[in-house]
Amino acid sequence: MDISDAHLLWDAEPGWLNTASYGLPPREAFEELQAVLTQWRHGSSDWKPWDASVGRARSGFARMIGASPADVMISSTVSQIMSVVATALPEGAKVVVPEIEFTSNLFPWLVAADVETVPVERLAESITSSTAAVAFSLVQSATGQVAPLADIVAAARAHGALVIADGSQACGWLPVDVSGIDALACGGYKWLLAPRGATFGYLSPELRTRMRPLAANWYGADAYYGPPLRLADDARAFDLSPAWFSYVGAAPALDLLNDLGIDRIREHNLGLANRFRAGLGLEPSDSAIVAVDAPGERLAAAGIRAAVRAGKVRASFHVYNTVADVDRALNALS
Repeated sequence: MDISDAHLLWDAEPGWLNTASYGLPPREAFEELQAVLTQWRHGSSDWKPWDASVGRARSGFARMIGASPADVMISSTVSQIMSVVATALPEGAKVVVPEIEFTSNLFPWLVAADVETVPVERLAESITSSTAAVAFSLVQSATGQVAPLADIVAAARAHGALVIADGSQACGWLPVDVSGIDALACGGYKWLLAPRGATFGYLSPELRTRMRPLAANWYGADAYYGPPLRLADDARAFDLSPAWFSYVGAAPALDLLNDLGIDRIREHNLGLANRFRAGLGLEPSDSAIVAVDAPGERLAAAGIRAAVRAGKVRASFHVYNTVADVDRALNALS
């Protein structure tokens, strides 16, 4: 399928420019979820077929980020993953974080460490021999700014610091490879187009040896009753018991994104975002998120659904968006 025709796999109403808040499910994912909800309603199925979707989604996310499924944990929220990653830090550790970082990747460090906040573009130069970790979003939620990942990884490796990334605004449209990253958490309900409640975390094998499974439960061990503690010997040891229906919707969405190809999706999304920027007299950018000073009420009146973050209108463009969506928004603002 030509990527420009991929919107035919969705049932999106025109004007949805708010994937950075939540993504829309492809038709196949919605229909699979509806079938399982019907099974739940009537008690016509065991839970184990639903649970198979967790493994399918785990593998799909691992494929997307160039990891082994054995190194991927599942959770319900990014903050929960970051909180358990924080157990790898020594007491009084120093963590460098962007000054505009979303709270899911900020509050866990404020609880567990000594935090220094700096502009995104100064992250790499702010890492020193006293830095235990650098924690940042690959793409910033409010501004759409893409972090200089290669520079950050190089600086962290030079000083022995952990690299901890939030991929919630990146995975699904921006090609991500976890080489050089120690931990990556990603909420699935934005660019991965999954129901809220499906969240993924990459944990490097070395990092896991330093972490404590504070939320240890039956799912990380496939054990129902009684001691001793016998957790899985891979990232599953840190799994939360899954919200099954969220993963029923996540698995086919991830499969479709992988099949369409993240490189092609990125090219499509940037084409739309930069068409929008050009129509507003702005220079092109490398992000599918565009944050601008614009009268948001005009967009709303024209049926364009975007968001306001940090005082600016935030429009975000994904695979189901079209040139017509962009032009409709530009006409509303002209």
